[in-house]
Amino acid sequence: MPQDQARAAARAPAAPAPSQAAPPAGAASAARLGWRERFAYGAADMGFNLYWTNVATFLLIFYTDVFGLQPAAAAGMMSAVKLLNAFTDPLIGACADRTRSRYGKFRPWLVWMSVPLAGAAVLTYTTPGLDGDGRLAWAYGTYFLMMACYTCVNIPYNALSGVMSADPQERATLNGLRFVFAFAGSTLVTAATPLLVKTIGAGDEVRGWQLTMLAWSVAATVLFGFAFLGTRERVAPPPAQRSNVWRDVRDLAASRPWMVLFFLALVVMVTITLRTASAAYYFKYVVGRPELMASFVPTYMIAAAAGAAATPLLTRRFDKKPLMIGLMSITAVLSAAFYFVPPTQIWLLFVLQGCLGFALGPKSPLTFAMLADAADYNAWKTGRRATAMTFAAATFAQKLGTALAVATIGTIFAALGYVPNAVQDEASSGGILWLMSLIPAAFAAAAALVMCRYDLDAAKLARIGADLAARDNRTTPEQERKD
Repeated sequence: MPQDQARAAARAPAAPAPSQAAPPAGAASAARLGWRERFAYGAADMGFNLYWTNVATFLLIFYTDVFGLQPAAAAGMMSAVKLLNAFTDPLIGACADRTRSRYGKFRPWLVWMSVPLAGAAVLTYTTPGLDGDGRLAWAYGTYFLMMACYTCVNIPYNALSGVMSADPQERATLNGLRFVFAFAGSTLVTAATPLLVKTIGAGDEVRGWQLTMLAWSVAATVLFGFAFLGTRERVAPPPAQRSNVWRDVRDLAASRPWMVLFFLALVVMVTITLRTASAAYYFKYVVGRPELMASFVPTYMIAAAAGAAATPLLTRRFDKKPLMIGLMSITAVLSAAFYFVPPTQIWLLFVLQGCLGFALGPKSPLTFAMLADAADYNAWKTGRRATAMTFAAATFAQKLGTALAVATIGTIFAALGYVPNAVQDEASSGGILWLMSLIPAAFAAAAALVMCRYDLDAAKLARIGADLAARDNRTTPEQERKD
C-alpha cells in the first residue's frame, strides 16, 4: 500500500491553486444528498427498465411468436446487435467524460437522447409488411438503433451516481434507492405489458405491441426529464487533466478492481438473462400456463426491490466483497434447486423465485457503488478521472453477457428442435428447464469465484478518499459526517 501511494503521488498532478480548483471541490462533493435528489436520480432507472425489461423478458418471444422470425435467426440477430452495441459503450463513455455544458457532463444526455430513444423503441416493436429477409433487416436496423440510443442515455446516467457525491456510503444508498425504482419499473412492465398488448391491440398483437411500447416510451421520457431537473454534479476531474481516450482505456485495463468488476458484470448478466428470457418459454411450454408470467416475474422484481432497499443496511454491516460473494453463492444454490421442482408445484416455484429476487436484489446497487469506488481508485492511482468510461466499459461487459446468454438460448433451441406455438418434445422441454436452473446456477457460482479477486475494502477506500480530498483541497466524507 505505501508503494502504491508513492507511485500514485509521483504520477498525480500537483494540486491546483485555489483560484484554479474545480468548481465541485469542497464540502459539496462529500455532502449527503437530500431525499428529493435521491428520488429524482432513482426515478430515471424506472424509466430505463420500461425499456430494458421489455427487451430482456419479451423481445425474443415477440420476434419468434409475433414478428415471425425463426428462433435461430432471432437469437443470432439479437446476439450480433448486442455485440456490436457493446463496442459503442466505451465510445459514449468517452464522449460523456468530455462533455462541457452549463448543466454538467452527464445530466444533459438524459434530455438530449431521450426522444430518439423513444422513437427507436417504437420502431423496434413495429412489424413491417415485408418478406422474411426484409423483416430480418428491419429487426437488425431498429434493434441496433434502439440499443445505441439507450446507451447514449444510460451510460451518462450510470456515471452520474459517481459524481453526485464522493461518499462511498452515500453512493451505496443512492444506488440502493435507484434499484428499488428499477425493480418497481420491471414489476410494472412484466405485470402490465401482456394486458396492455391485449387491451390496446384489441386482439391484434402486432398493433398491441407497437402501441404498448409507445406508452412505455412516453413514460420513460418524462422520468428522464425529472432526473435531469432534480440532480446535481459535484465531483469533477482535475482541471488540468488532458483528454486521452486510449490512456483512459489503458488505465482501466491496468486496474485490478475494475477488471474484476468487468468479469463480474459479464458472468452475472449471463445468469440473469438466461433465467429472464427463458421464463416466458418455461411457463408457456413446460408449465402450460403462460398467464403465470404476469405474476412470476413481478414476484422476483418485488423481492429484488426489497433486497435493493436493504443494500445500505447490508453495506453498513458487511464489506462489499464478502457480501457479493455470499449473495452469488446463494443465487447458485437457489437456481440449482429450481431444477428439482415439478412444474405442478406452482407455489414452490414462486417461493424460489422470490428468494432468488431477494438474493440478487443487492447485486446491482453493490456493483454500481463498486464501479464508483473503482473510478476513485483509478483517479487516486493515475491522477486522472474517467468516471463515464469506467461505467461504460462495465456495461460493455453486461451487453457481452446478454449476447452470450441469448446466443446460448438460440443454440439450445435450434439443437433440441424448438417449434414456436406448438407442443414441445421432451428434449426441447428439458432444455428450457436447464436454461432456467442448472446453467444459470453454474454462472452464479463462477461470479462468486470472480469476486474473490476484488481488493478494495472499506479501509483502503477511506485512505483513497483522504488522499483525493487532500489533492482537491476538499473535506472527506468522514469529515463531513463529523461536522
